[in-house]
Amino acid sequence: MPFAIVRGSVITKFAVAVARNFKFAFKVVNPPADLLVVELAALLHDIADSKFHGGDEEIGPAVAGDFLGSLAINEPVIEHVQQIIRHISFKSGFTKSNFHSIELDIVQDADRLDAIGAIGIARAFSYGGFKGREIYNPEIQPNLNMTKEEYKNSSAPTINHFYEKLLLLKDKMNTPTGKKLASQRHAFMETYLKQFYSEC
Repeated sequence: MPFAIVRGSVITKFAVAVARNFKFAFKVVNPPADLLVVELAALLHDIADSKFHGGDEEIGPAVAGDFLGSLAINEPVIEHVQQIIRHISFKSGFTKSNFHSIELDIVQDADRLDAIGAIGIARAFSYGGFKGREIYNPEIQPNLNMTKEEYKNSSAPTINHFYEKLLLLKDKMNTPTGKKLASQRHAFMETYLKQFYSEC
């Protein structure tokens, strides 16, 4: 099974688990989120990733909208899913947004969880290799004050990506479940980096 499909399924599983735990954390009778929106957004959030389409940040929402429309999904659901796709990514945090929903919080946490920990490390080096980036270069320091354009156009070594994004995600989680799981995965990345430097 292609990794993109597996990843979509994993993130959907995370998202539903976060949504259900969100319910219990706040002791409400009904889930405070629309699980249909959560599942659809989790499955489709990377249906057309902008970094593989010349930086076009509207192609993902457009493709998802066309697909959901072909399934006769209600327009408010489609629009909500499209908004989540527009605002889920790390780079969307470089600009202020007026959009917010509990469903976005949940799917964003699930996506961020997949970016850290063991699988996140594997993904980082896989993408770095695909882009022809160095694994590590001690002469190129991480840029901790990037603009959105600098982040999108960065060609820095993959190890820098840990400091420029991955190690920042723990403190950007939205939900209690997301924060708990992120702490565990963050600790694993720190252990990995200690071992990495010990071998250099």
